[in-house]
Amino acid sequence: MSIFLHCEKCGKKIEAPDNAAGKWGKCPACKAKVYVPDPAADDEIKLAPVDETEEERKKRLMAETYKLTQDILSEREMPDGATVGPMPEFQADTEQLMKNIIAYLRNVADGELDQAEVFAKLIIPFGNKAEKVLDEIAVSEIPESELADIPQQVLAGLIRNLRSRIS
Repeated sequence: MSIFLHCEKCGKKIEAPDNAAGKWGKCPACKAKVYVPDPAADDEIKLAPVDETEEERKKRLMAETYKLTQDILSEREMPDGATVGPMPEFQADTEQLMKNIIAYLRNVADGELDQAEVFAKLIIPFGNKAEKVLDEIAVSEIPESELADIPQQVLAGLIRNLRSRIS
């Protein structure tokens, strides 16, 4: 007799031999790691249904947040022909520097390298202050919302790259 289950990742129905009960295997469709339950075990797990409307709502809100963030960042684009010179000290507060660094990281992650270079020119003159802000971003357990969708290792690499440009 076979054991039937569904892959948690792709949802495909999987048929496993009886001797696979209680072991881990790979989904033949997506190669994700799946656990083959033991039908002889009486350990019944109480499961609650997934509220599809709530999941869709979360996805929609995340998409809206991302779009709004991109819209806000795109408003910061410089007009054609404008040049970036040294920023006056009063504009170099930590909050503005943080916004510029986040915009730089977001643009690099999105492949918008020309726009990222504009932000790099705003960041680099502030050397040590910018490095301290980068350190705050690097060690924070919860990334800034604008950077939340960037994998942690990629974000760490982007931060290292910017630090090397500042030094």
